Amino acid sequence: MSEPSGEAQRRHVGPVMHTCHVTLDIVVATGPNLEDWRTIHNRIIPTDPLSAHDIAELSTRHRLTLALANDQAVGNATVRPPRKPDAAVTVIVRILPEYRRNGYGSTYLHAELAQARALGARRIETVVLASNTESLAFARVYGFVEHDRYTLDGDAIPFVYLHLAQSQPHRA
Repeated sequence: MSEPSGEAQRRHVGPVMHTCHVTLDIVVATGPNLEDWRTIHNRIIPTDPLSAHDIAELSTRHRLTLALANDQAVGNATVRPPRKPDAAVTVIVRILPEYRRNGYGSTYLHAELAQARALGARRIETVVLASNTESLAFARVYGFVEHDRYTLDGDAIPFVYLHLAQSQPHRA
């Protein structure tokens, strides 16, 4: 994965995030760093790889961000805007396996949940590949509960759809 393409390619979506003694720089994925976003997605979701064209189109409909630690991309996220009539916002945070269990996921999730709430979410959902048991456990710790599963045509591994329960999510 290439390093981000310089300050000109970074559009900060907010201040540097500090949670659990972890510092992340969260930037909107645009231009050349869309390839970093795609690389992370395809590593974590190998059953549904996306092309550069797919990502370019996706970025016109959803908010795609990268999480950087010391200028190294450690994860990516998607925030799908509210859907009518329930104002559901989908928040998907992905952290590369080699960076997990360092607080990056918690920090990133809290920032993306805040973004979803700022968009007016009345319901927050996420999607996790069923074979990614670590990420499923992470989602459950933070208050997400399963409500559906879906398997793409020709695949054997389903995607698990979860939503944030109304109770207060776990705080790290």
